[in-house]
Amino acid sequence: MKNGIRLSALGGVILAGALTLSACGSDDNTDGTAAPANAGDCVEATVNAAGSSAQKNAMDEWIKNYTANCAGATLNYNPSGSGAGIEAFNSGQAVFAGSDSALDEEEAAAAKTRCTGGNALNLPMVVGPVAVAYNLDGVDGLQLSPTTLAKIFANEITTWDHADIKKDNPGATLPGDKITTVHRADESGTTDNFTTYLAAVAPDVWKFEGGKLWTAPGGQGGTKSDGVTTLVKQSKGSIGYVEMSYAENAGLSTAKIQNGAGEYTELTTDTASKTLSGAKVVGTGNDLAMEIDYNTKTPGAYPIVLVTYEIACETGMTGAEGKFVKAFLSYTASAQGQQAIAGLGYAPLPEDVATKVRASVDAIQVK
Repeated sequence: MKNGIRLSALGGVILAGALTLSACGSDDNTDGTAAPANAGDCVEATVNAAGSSAQKNAMDEWIKNYTANCAGATLNYNPSGSGAGIEAFNSGQAVFAGSDSALDEEEAAAAKTRCTGGNALNLPMVVGPVAVAYNLDGVDGLQLSPTTLAKIFANEITTWDHADIKKDNPGATLPGDKITTVHRADESGTTDNFTTYLAAVAPDVWKFEGGKLWTAPGGQGGTKSDGVTTLVKQSKGSIGYVEMSYAENAGLSTAKIQNGAGEYTELTTDTASKTLSGAKVVGTGNDLAMEIDYNTKTPGAYPIVLVTYEIACETGMTGAEGKFVKAFLSYTASAQGQQAIAGLGYAPLPEDVATKVRASVDAIQVK
């Protein structure tokens, strides 16, 4: 399929549940703290994108701010999940995709065809701390070591008064309630990151196959981040993994997680940023796939973070749609774009990473 196709004609696939925001001349598009795009960076076009639900709230804010100064600019973003977003991108139904993990070898090979022989770039854009959210009456400030957390999700620890949980929480009164674990039912980059974390920090316990699909036994599955959040909120004795922004919006309690320095660390944007500061870029050229040190010994670092990428063609994009993608991603990577999502439960990109992202976006070629 040629990349110049008008993707708006494929709306039946992309628009189901999409976030569709366009400039309507309303003053409601900005609020005194918004960071809109510069009017000179606008491209008039209607385009479709899909992918990570972890970045849904960030994308919502970006679209609102970008279109506030850009009459005729419309981006339909469907938060269908990372796996579905990559499929939509590689099949030509989305001009870019959001994914909570970088393209794997098979996906990257398919993207070469989609990008007319060029590479697809993994562009870090959203830092989403992953909360371990729980619903347990009378228990505040729950602390969990990596091994205990892995045993819970591996279905080896099944009650809240288990000795390992008591060891992590000296002095706490823990009920004997059954633990209900909650995981993503759909393919998810959040699952990929969470299970990669467990495999890195508790390899003797976590021996399940990794990837975007949950493979451990037991528990309940929720579709997308909203589904996991709802199940945890409705189920007493439950525990699940979900992006910080969703946990905060739902008013869920979140556990302190022990890092490589032995500290039980509370989840905040600042503690998450400390972990990201130690991440390495492992992509080549303008590809910025990153590797996170889940065993970070940085004092005060919260160790479970994910980077949501925008995946776009480095070459092969054409016309107004290609120009729109480059202009929109230039905005999201800008200081204004990162500022706009800072209060939504996301940690800002470290400046050294943001600088590289801006250079990679600038290198995108549009005919």
